[in-house]
Amino acid sequence: MRQISSFAKYHEEYKTSIEQPEAFWAEVAEYFAWGKKWDKVLEWNFTDANVKWYSGGTTNMSENCLDRHLEKHANKVALIWEPNDPKEASKSLTYRQLHTEVCKFANVLLGLGIKQGDRVCIYLPMIPEAAVAMLACTRIGAIHSVVFAGFSSTSISDRINDSQCSLLITADAVYRGDKKIDLKKIVDDALLLTPSIQKCIVFNHRNSAIDMKPGRDIWWSDLMANANPIHQVARFEAETPLFILYTSGSTGKPKGVLHTTAGYMVYAGYTFKNVFNYQMGEVFFCTADVGWVTGHTYLVYGPLLNGATSVMFEGTPSYPDHGRFWDVVDKHKVNIFYTAPTAIRSLQSQGEEIFKTKDLSTLRVLGSVGEPINEEAWHWYDKNVGKENCPIVDTWWQTETGGILISPIAGVTPLKPSFATLPLPGIQTVLMDEKGNEIAGNGTEGNLCIKFPWPGMARSVYGDHERFRQTYFSTYLGYYFTGDGCKRDEDGYYRITGRVDDVLNVSGHRIGTGEVEDAINQHDYIIESAVVGYPHDIKGQGIYAFVTLAGHASGDEHVRDVIRKTVTEKIGPFARPDKIQIVKHLPKTRSGKIMRRILRKIAEGATDNLGDTTTLLDPTVVDAIKAGAL
Repeated sequence: MRQISSFAKYHEEYKTSIEQPEAFWAEVAEYFAWGKKWDKVLEWNFTDANVKWYSGGTTNMSENCLDRHLEKHANKVALIWEPNDPKEASKSLTYRQLHTEVCKFANVLLGLGIKQGDRVCIYLPMIPEAAVAMLACTRIGAIHSVVFAGFSSTSISDRINDSQCSLLITADAVYRGDKKIDLKKIVDDALLLTPSIQKCIVFNHRNSAIDMKPGRDIWWSDLMANANPIHQVARFEAETPLFILYTSGSTGKPKGVLHTTAGYMVYAGYTFKNVFNYQMGEVFFCTADVGWVTGHTYLVYGPLLNGATSVMFEGTPSYPDHGRFWDVVDKHKVNIFYTAPTAIRSLQSQGEEIFKTKDLSTLRVLGSVGEPINEEAWHWYDKNVGKENCPIVDTWWQTETGGILISPIAGVTPLKPSFATLPLPGIQTVLMDEKGNEIAGNGTEGNLCIKFPWPGMARSVYGDHERFRQTYFSTYLGYYFTGDGCKRDEDGYYRITGRVDDVLNVSGHRIGTGEVEDAINQHDYIIESAVVGYPHDIKGQGIYAFVTLAGHASGDEHVRDVIRKTVTEKIGPFARPDKIQIVKHLPKTRSGKIMRRILRKIAEGATDNLGDTTTLLDPTVVDAIKAGAL
């Protein structure tokens, strides 16, 4: 694998990747195992949003993550599982053991009639079986759709129905901190509305009493007890669909982002190796859940593609106390630690006393993911966790990009707090103005776009390619539009300024305002709602809901409780509004459009500069909302 060892080497690699992109990515791909080598490295057309990498080549993700490491690293630890409760024993799986489990589960899937192209929904907590299920799907060509085990039954059924999954994999229950979540009960409610599901595999994780529906529900342990541990891997054409992962859009319906096999594999492996400057034998700890793309790329696939040891943590950073992350780091001698600014800010608020009993001397690299990290949190992270001796890679990327696009390279790129710094090799970043022109030079600001494909990029929205094209390729013709605003400073370093569409970034979770509004509006107390984001000290962005009520609604606090409960049931607790303001009217233009720009300003506390309100049907509405702002 190509590895960048100096800043001069970075500039050399970047220049090569831009001038000879196909030759560059062909050389990177040589690192992986192929059944048949590709006929053509790249075919692309951003106008129609069609991209193909390594056409004609055949490969398999599971083989590249597991089989090819067995000759030299069979007894090396692939996955360390750290449970929610520190009193429970952690568990390790070597590459050989993980390979055996994946082969057995691949045979289980085949025995249930799952075949190439079938969709499998995975709704599991942070346990090794989640990785086993993902890898087994890729081994047989099934398309996995992992749903974060914090989503409601409605969100699960919506995702299952959109992709027409035929199999669901879940567990009985899980504890997060001291809170028990009955996953199977949530699943049972979801399956009342999902006619495509034929079977449900249940892993007994907490020995919790659950209902098992005869003919549909099957215990994981029963299926694995007699499963054949030998499975001859199948190799698939490069553009074979690999997984679907749902992400929020500005409209109510989540998008099933589709990634394909070879390009995603190459990019995940390359970026893991280079961004973190991974050295063989190191232990990598990504705190993300497998239900999000970070868990896909940098907990499961990226580390395993490089023969690394990856830590999977079931718990929370605050249980049983706020030193839990650092206990895990010391216990497993972690070298590279990758977490979200939300977690950093939350721990920062607890002070520095806890670090007196922590060692953390094994740490070499720190990472940040999910949202831009503010400068104060960056310095706290650097001082207390990194001991001012660990480079911090502030990574920018998206579900749709498959892997990191802009980031320092650990130990290579000169750092600048709160800046994602420079694009990785192969990533042709540009800033665009509102008229669709590229903004030249440094010391500028605009909308961040990419003007050339990269292997890890999404290929479509599952079942709706036109939505994919409209969302990402229609705003600026010939460019991939990220939806983020960005500044480029005098050194050419990039700083992400946030979303420019109606998507919130709450604790690193992308949540569409339309999705939250749809949930709120389903209750008969509510006539209408408008949801915006506002700065939140811990979450980065909080959710502020403005709602108008029906005449029969009684008691503002009761209504707020109902709204929070409704959103939790329809989406999940992470989407619950932080602030709910009851208003008589929403500010609308004469054509009936809600002026969310004004609501954002009010939510942010910037009430002295609301801009032009002359286009409003009734400008006095704004004064009333300002007066009642929370």
